[in-house]
Amino acid sequence: MTDFTDKYSVLRDFFGHPDFNEGQEPLIDALLSGRDAAGIMPTGAGKSLCYQIPALMLDGITIVISPLISLMKDQVNSLIQSGVRAAYLNSSL
Repeated sequence: MTDFTDKYSVLRDFFGHPDFNEGQEPLIDALLSGRDAAGIMPTGAGKSLCYQIPALMLDGITIVISPLISLMKDQVNSLIQSGVRAAYLNSSL
């Protein structure tokens, strides 16, 4: 069972990644400490983990705004398959 109190355990055990990509860990640390953060990263750099890991570790609801309906659908479906309660809203609903 994944320990949701340790970001490294969530990264490895829940998402299956051995290490953070460049730029991910400072963003995650900022969010976990309650600070605002913005990350500008290229496609494929792992931006989604920067909000998914804190969302799993912190109490409350996480709201993500994305302009890509297909990305929202894919990410929510993946989270649901992993046992995470998730939903999305878009302009076509």
